[in-house]
Amino acid sequence: MEAQPGFSEEQFQAACRELSQPAPAPAPGGAWQLLVETMGISIYRLYDEHNQDFEYKIFGGLADCPPELLADVYMDLDYRKQWDQYVKELCEKIYDEKRIIYWEVKYPFPLSNRDYVYIRERRDMEVDGRKIWVMLAKSMSLPQCPEKPGIIRVNSYVQSLVLESDGKTGSKVYMYYFDNPGGMIPSWLINWAAKSGVPAFLKDLQKACFNYCKKT
Repeated sequence: MEAQPGFSEEQFQAACRELSQPAPAPAPGGAWQLLVETMGISIYRLYDEHNQDFEYKIFGGLADCPPELLADVYMDLDYRKQWDQYVKELCEKIYDEKRIIYWEVKYPFPLSNRDYVYIRERRDMEVDGRKIWVMLAKSMSLPQCPEKPGIIRVNSYVQSLVLESDGKTGSKVYMYYFDNPGGMIPSWLINWAAKSGVPAFLKDLQKACFNYCKKT
């Protein structure tokens, strides 16, 4: 049973184009701000006036993680439950022949956990002779997945992950991320998540690649 396509060809092509840029192109709503450079990763953010929250773009590389392996690890939900300490619940469900992901994320006390209902799609692409792995995800609303008491539903979530070989044994990485977590999130937590949480996630992803046993 295959998911009905939720992403256009142009969305995949646009994500590929981002990988070729050293930094984000100017946006209609303003300039992207370089937030932090750490561990070979540059993180930029842009304030989204409409949603009143930040969008993030991450450029960089992960050494000794081939892109195909990295894509496999990223897509493996069961394995992520082992290496991502912030996962409370993560599973794939099928509704009306659509593959849907349910994801609950642990938030620090006294904040409520957040959960997501989203679709995702991976394509292994050939672009101008280059092999590029692209994974897109976005939230969706389903009556079969109602909100749960005590958990705040994130209704605006978009993520892209684009990978290419760095010409050695690692990967060139581009990631776009936006979500509106709702509720009152302290600014210190937002800044920590951007400056420390994202690099820590990529470091954990890199470590997870080293420990991954490919399922047969």
